[in-house]
Amino acid sequence: MPVLAIPFPVIDPVIFSIGPLSVRWYALAYIVGLVGGWLYARRLIAAPGLWGDVRRPTRADLDDMLVYVALGVVLGGRIGYVLFYNFHEYLADPLSIFAVWKGGMSFHGGLAGALLGVCLLARQRKLPALAMCDVASAVAPIGLFLGRIANFINGELWGRPAPDVPWAMVFPYGGPLPRHPSQLYEAVGEGLLLFVAVSIAVRLAGFRRPGVVSGVFAIGYAIARTVCEFFREPDPQLGFLLGRSVNFLEGGLTMGMLLCIPVFIAGVLLLWLALSGRTRPAGPARADAAQQKTGGAT
Repeated sequence: MPVLAIPFPVIDPVIFSIGPLSVRWYALAYIVGLVGGWLYARRLIAAPGLWGDVRRPTRADLDDMLVYVALGVVLGGRIGYVLFYNFHEYLADPLSIFAVWKGGMSFHGGLAGALLGVCLLARQRKLPALAMCDVASAVAPIGLFLGRIANFINGELWGRPAPDVPWAMVFPYGGPLPRHPSQLYEAVGEGLLLFVAVSIAVRLAGFRRPGVVSGVFAIGYAIARTVCEFFREPDPQLGFLLGRSVNFLEGGLTMGMLLCIPVFIAGVLLLWLALSGRTRPAGPARADAAQQKTGGAT
């Protein structure tokens, strides 16, 4: 082992097995992230001061949103990976699209799927779609943090070679060179720091201005992911889309960076619209919210 490398803490990706059934850390991260986010979201909708005259979802609405978001994340994440990261391989063997146990999920696809699920539920229940997206954005960093920790445990999505970095690691499937533990960088940036940012947005603006929390989330994620891409090894089937490497001097572009551009632009636009008051609900929605506060029908 190189001198400037610390041992990789090899952990079995499978937590336990019962016959043919195996429970993996990655699946557990999804489950705990969804359930943890759901519990936190219940606290958010129980605080009337965060909502003002914006209609709040009920606990039943939130329970159903968990299902919609879970389906959106799984289906959107898989479809996004097929389209953005490995389209030609899946085009040659379409049935392999359903082999989800082999891995292959895209955050940006999962984000689009979750967004679609939230909007469908909001339309069905006549809830303010942007406020519901704000709730989902407030809890999303929990799942992002756990997902990146699971990536680290699996020894996947490792970083670029870093022979002179004292905390570099030799990953089991990453060759002999010590590399950046970029999964942990992403866990901190896309998980912990992003959670702090959206929590501040919730505390300052709540859901009274729909779109503020979602805008902060989109901008924060795009920045955190782009910064981490400078340390993460690009997907082998894609490599660098521009240039031979990604650093601040030579340029270069990865698929993760490319997909973050529209996310960042959407976040800036959404935040501007929300702060200018253009996303506030119309009269009927405010009347419904007032009725919620009084606790009865008029």
